[in-house]
Amino acid sequence: MTKHNKTKVAILATDGVEQSELQEPRKALEGAGIHTDLVSLKSDDIRAWKDNEWGERIKVDLSISQARAENYDALVLPGGVKNPDLLRLDQRAVQFVKSFIDSGKPVAAICHGPWLLAEADVLRDRTVTSYKSIKKDLINAGARWVDQEVVNDRGLITSRQPSDIPAFSETLIREIRSEHGGARSPEQAA
Repeated sequence: MTKHNKTKVAILATDGVEQSELQEPRKALEGAGIHTDLVSLKSDDIRAWKDNEWGERIKVDLSISQARAENYDALVLPGGVKNPDLLRLDQRAVQFVKSFIDSGKPVAAICHGPWLLAEADVLRDRTVTSYKSIKKDLINAGARWVDQEVVNDRGLITSRQPSDIPAFSETLIREIRSEHGGARSPEQAA
């Protein structure tokens, strides 16, 4: 866990994030007493995607240039098609994701969010799930892909789609609270 008493989770997202995949896990985390920060490429707000059109504007807490993985206990990567595609083009965002995996902290990615994991080259020999359209991308990045509601491979939590959000959120909260949640040694994470 971080050096403070309150557990903190970073949510990495930008324009085009699937609104439910950001807001519902965030609400579940905060309901469990876990502080969340929305980290983005932008510093003011982002525009979510909802039901095939633009959704709400969501206030950003920190820009990616201000955020440090060591200040957080876990990371959430929501999906949406545009969101992870934009994020994986930014080396700061990719390195931020890689830092969490390298430190053994829980990382939770849903729907198209695992594209960032592929870009960070952290999927080799890991079991994951995702939205079915990126299955081949994850397999090509070295992952074992399964079609399940939620997968937890040593703190790497993945889900397929918005209907999986309750199981996704519950698994993430359980992982953060477990004795193995929070900081693991890189050997435990591998």
